[in-house]
Amino acid sequence: MAFLIIFITFWGMEFMAWFTHKFVMHGFLWSLHEDHHAHNKDSFFEKNDAFFLIYAIPSWLCIMLGSMFSLWTVMYIGFGILAYGIAYFLVHEIFIHQRLKWFKKSNNAYLRAIRRAHKIHHKHLGKEKGACFGMLVVPVKYLKQEFKQMKA
Repeated sequence: MAFLIIFITFWGMEFMAWFTHKFVMHGFLWSLHEDHHAHNKDSFFEKNDAFFLIYAIPSWLCIMLGSMFSLWTVMYIGFGILAYGIAYFLVHEIFIHQRLKWFKKSNNAYLRAIRRAHKIHHKHLGKEKGACFGMLVVPVKYLKQEFKQMKA
């Protein structure tokens, strides 16, 4: 049961990340997210990095309070949020944006499609006209393009 709760929470977080990205980051908190689209190469950190608190604090609270009061479902939800946060860090910050130079190249069509969709997202520097707000679920057309490119 624990695995199922963590798994469902993890994938639910993909929707939450999409929703937050589209309506909060590209909405009323654009002032924090804007520097992510107009990245300053002189600084490792961005104002946008503050958004990790939106997920880190609820995750920590769920894990802590769930374990303190034997609310195991709440604790597992916290671990699901944490798992998504780790995936986000590895995929978005390291693989896509290369903030740490660990995974520079990939021949995996899915990972390349993630990177392609994110490049489409960053095509527009303003908060309007955005596309591809998710991270792990990408439009099928980008997967098809990557598979086609790999066969060529």
